[in-house]
Amino acid sequence: MSDGHEHPVALSVDGQPALFPTLPYKMHDRAEAFMHDEQIQRFVNQATLNRNANRQATAHEVFGDKHSDLRALAGSIKQHTLDHLDHYIEQFIDNATAAGVQVHFAKDAKEANAICVEIARQEKSTACVKSKSMVTEETHLLPELEAIGVDVLETDLGEFILQIDGDAPSHIVTPMIHKDRIAVAKAFQRELGARYTEDPAELTMIAREHLREKFRQADLGISGGNFLVAETGSIVLCTNEGNGRLCTTVPRVHVAFVGIEKLVPTYEHLTVLLKLLARTSTAQPLTVYTHVLTGPKRAPEHDGPEKMHIILIDNGRTNILRDTEYREALRCIRCGACLNACPVYRKVTGHAYGAVYSGPIGAVITPLFKGLENYKDLPGATSLCGACYEACPVKINLPEMLIKLRRDMLAGKAVGRMEKLAYKMGAIGLKGPLMYSIGGWFQRVGLRLLADKDGYVRKGPSLLKNWTSQRDLPAPAAQNFRTWWKQYKRK
Repeated sequence: MSDGHEHPVALSVDGQPALFPTLPYKMHDRAEAFMHDEQIQRFVNQATLNRNANRQATAHEVFGDKHSDLRALAGSIKQHTLDHLDHYIEQFIDNATAAGVQVHFAKDAKEANAICVEIARQEKSTACVKSKSMVTEETHLLPELEAIGVDVLETDLGEFILQIDGDAPSHIVTPMIHKDRIAVAKAFQRELGARYTEDPAELTMIAREHLREKFRQADLGISGGNFLVAETGSIVLCTNEGNGRLCTTVPRVHVAFVGIEKLVPTYEHLTVLLKLLARTSTAQPLTVYTHVLTGPKRAPEHDGPEKMHIILIDNGRTNILRDTEYREALRCIRCGACLNACPVYRKVTGHAYGAVYSGPIGAVITPLFKGLENYKDLPGATSLCGACYEACPVKINLPEMLIKLRRDMLAGKAVGRMEKLAYKMGAIGLKGPLMYSIGGWFQRVGLRLLADKDGYVRKGPSLLKNWTSQRDLPAPAAQNFRTWWKQYKRK
């Protein structure tokens, strides 16, 4: 939570929910609103800059010169698993089934939700507590369960606040990074009938009192999964609040939604990734709760679900897996470090991306999941500074992938004829000194004609419009460097 004043966040794009906009999605209009909001800019800037600085300090103190080697090792573990995913999926299913888990496979979001709805029907579930899960956001699960009469409650504190406030997550790890404690106090007063307080500790206790009763009533628990361990058929959950442990042990039935890319071969490989996950995300040595679940409760055990289901979800992942140029993107362990390091995310905030996954990783995987033609703005939502690559604990080369997506965009139907023509003209101008000089002359003359008396272009036409709407463009000098250099040499 951020300190400051309440601000109502716009939640729709063309009348659709923030995470499910009308396609093709246009990022510009959505980003515009957040870039001019001083309060949200302050909240997001402060939080992400602090997180990024803490990550860098922790990495230096703990790992020193070995940090890059550890990242390379983590990346190679994930890459090996992806390259042999069919083998590890079979191994995971065999071991999970042997432990008493019912494993399901869903090719898309619709099928994943249908499996969960059918489980809820068979178990006659009426109350569900849900731990934070990006995949259930991806499949849009909650309305499906609510439609059959299941009361679903988000139990992660941030997600819970967003749910009662009718908002959507804006960060992979800290979903309510854009809100402050005043907004939370008003939401609790309005929705829970609580007394108004802005004290974070008191607000947390109000939420706890409300949620604990819901945990006792729940007959269905839903979670995601940070990792799947193939050698034992286990799910690993990493949380800081303990709600994940309650969701998976108190209700009679537990259903886990997990993407197929979350697999790791063994516990030995898991330890490498756990060593990096929390330190990269929140600068902690380890999350407060690192919960390993291997099947439902056994005869002598008192805690745990009677039945456990794992839904392995594809939903576009095998399409990325098939393309070796982009397979690396599936290494992502959802630490959120690339968001914290990214100057573009910091400026436009998470809601501007129009999808569950925001920041640099979202700019890559959302077009791959949902079609580049539907999200053609996202590969351009980057300065290509490389900060995301430097921050990534599994060494995903996000800048390179964003460039490749731009290439694919030009080669396909995602870009209009005029834009393609502009790129082609630019390429021609850069291929030889003559065309470069001619292009430079037109650019210099054109910009000087547009400049005001102070020597700045403040209102550019067409392609310059987006640039000059945010900053002034200095006009070029009357004489270019090449001409000046020739005269200088003659002197």
